[in-house]
Amino acid sequence: MIEVQSLHKQYGSINAVNGVNFEVNRGEILGFLGPNGAGKSTTMKMITGFIRPTSGTVLVDNIDVQKHPVSVKERIGYMPESGPVYGEMTVEEFLTFIAEVRGFDDATTKEDQIDRVCDLCRLNSVRHQSIETLSKGYKQRVGFAQAVLHDPPVLILDEPTDGLDPNQKKEVRKIIKSMAKDKVVILSTHILEEVSALCTRVIIIAKGQVIADESPESLLQRNKYFNALKLETEDVDLETVKQGLKDLPEVAAAEINDGSLEVFPKNKQSIETLVLKVCRENNWHISKFEKRPVSLDEVFWELTT
Repeated sequence: MIEVQSLHKQYGSINAVNGVNFEVNRGEILGFLGPNGAGKSTTMKMITGFIRPTSGTVLVDNIDVQKHPVSVKERIGYMPESGPVYGEMTVEEFLTFIAEVRGFDDATTKEDQIDRVCDLCRLNSVRHQSIETLSKGYKQRVGFAQAVLHDPPVLILDEPTDGLDPNQKKEVRKIIKSMAKDKVVILSTHILEEVSALCTRVIIIAKGQVIADESPESLLQRNKYFNALKLETEDVDLETVKQGLKDLPEVAAAEINDGSLEVFPKNKQSIETLVLKVCRENNWHISKFEKRPVSLDEVFWELTT
C-alpha cells in the first residue's frame, strides 16, 4: 500500500531525510521511531503530500504522491502531531466541515459518518461542546476522528496519544488495533511501551536514515545486553560484587541501578550458573536473583546514540 523509494529532503545544507526506503502492507501497524530531529515527521509529511521531497518517490496504493496528490489524500487519514482544529467550532461543526471537505455532500451520508466516528472515538458526550473548552485528551480524539472520518485505507498518525492519561491511551490504542486489520497504519511515537502494545513492525530512523526495520520482538533479540541478571545482596556491598563480576570474560558490563546490581552477558550467552558459582565461592549471600529482559528503551538508546 505504501512504497517509499530513495526519499531525500534537504533544507539548505541540512539533510533532514537522506535516502529512506521502505514498504508497508495492508494489515501492518508500523511504529516509526527516532530521536528528535531524526526526520520522522518530515518523512510522514512527504508521504501525505504535505511537503515535497527534494528527490525520491512515494507511492500510495500505486499512486505517485507528487503526480496525483489529491487522489493520494483521498486514501490517507492524517493526524499531525499538533492537529489543527478550530477552537470556536463545536465537535459536530468541525466534523461536519471536515466531512464536506472530504466530499460528503449527501446530508444522510454525512450524518452517518459523523455518528460513526463520534461512537468510535467516544466523543458523543462532548459532541455539542466547543473544541476550545475541551481537555487535551478530547482534542486529541477530535484530531483522530477527523483522520478516520472518510474510512481511509491508510492512516498516518504522529504522536496520537501525546498528552493523554493512561485510560485515554488505552482507548486510543484499542481503536487503532480494531481498525488495523483492513488498513495500513504508520504510527510515530516516543512512548516505546506503545510500540510493544500496538506495532507489528518497527522502523527506527536517525540522522535522516533508516537504521533498523524489523519486528519489536526481533529488535529485543539484537541488543548486546540481552537478558541482564539482577542481583541484590544481604551482607556484602554491591560495589564489591560488581568488581568481582565485571572482569569475567563472559560479562559485558556490570552496573548498579536503584539498589540492585545488573550484570550483562557477552554475546547473549547464559551466565546464571557462572555468576552464582562466583558468588558462592566468595560467600556473597544473594537475596534476589532474576533475569531482567532488555526493554525497547534500551535498544532504542543503543541504536541511536
